Amino acid sequence: GKRLHETLDLCLECKGCKSECPSNVDMAKLKYEFLSRYNKVHGIPLRARLFAHIALINRWSSYLGPLANIGLNNSLIRWFLHFFLGIHKSRKLPNLASQTFPEWFRKRKCTEKVNERKVVLFHDTFMDYNHPEVGKAAVELLEATGCEIILADKVCCGRPMISKGMLEQAQNYARVNVDRLYSYAQAGIPIVGCEPSCLLTLRDEYPELLRDEKSRIVANNAMLIEEFLISLHQNGKLSLRFKKVTSKILFHGHCHQKALSGTSTSLAVLRLIPGLQVEEINSGCCGMAGAFGYEREHYDLSMAVGAQKLFPAVEANPDAQIAIT
Repeated sequence: GKRLHETLDLCLECKGCKSECPSNVDMAKLKYEFLSRYNKVHGIPLRARLFAHIALINRWSSYLGPLANIGLNNSLIRWFLHFFLGIHKSRKLPNLASQTFPEWFRKRKCTEKVNERKVVLFHDTFMDYNHPEVGKAAVELLEATGCEIILADKVCCGRPMISKGMLEQAQNYARVNVDRLYSYAQAGIPIVGCEPSCLLTLRDEYPELLRDEKSRIVANNAMLIEEFLISLHQNGKLSLRFKKVTSKILFHGHCHQKALSGTSTSLAVLRLIPGLQVEEINSGCCGMAGAFGYEREHYDLSMAVGAQKLFPAVEANPDAQIAIT
């Protein structure tokens, strides 16, 4: 019904209730299960389809090179997106990189260090097309620990589809990824990711979408990069030497990370750097919540959510660096 849709529309799908509610009620799951049934009756809105297929759109747009970024920053285009697609004009869509991360990975010069172990890097859409510098840093860091990196042969994790209630499509994507990752997981090769909502989809949603042993094995072998690094450190295998610094970092954790795995490993890895002052912001949600903060009708609410704790904490520490997951 439309009344329930109006109520659940304000759920950010942060999954906080899954860990904070005494009954561990998973409202995010209830929302996307509801949306799946609602969509079958009322159809899937165009904007929801676009956000759900952001990986495909970014891939196509990347072929346009600088022209795509000119279009994204054009006031007429943003006016069109605001009034016809409901993407708020004050939100700037992320620019596309001149070289995608997979392109860079194929062309890079590999380290000559002896590889002591293998890891599969589960690269996310925004790493691929918008922020390849995150992937480059991850590769440099992992190779410095003596890892041979296998770039995952994958499709989108399906998280954007799940959030819009497109569960059948997400299930198909999950099946492709599990089939391609299973042999690595079975061999005990860690599947490592940098983007919490992407990587944790493998752990949280895939076993429920597919309900088979293969998905559970993949889920058990998937970890965030900081979880992988701190496990090496705890086992005396983290061969990294950090320079001493005298700076301060404010850390803002991802909502899904807070709910499903916690931020302790992120903080522990940062604190391996001698002299670094690390402070976690008690920030709750930043307000973006995936596509939520881009949507015209949610813009004011998303800004209000961010203004509760996150914005004031950042503004009060102008000299600190900001670290996020």
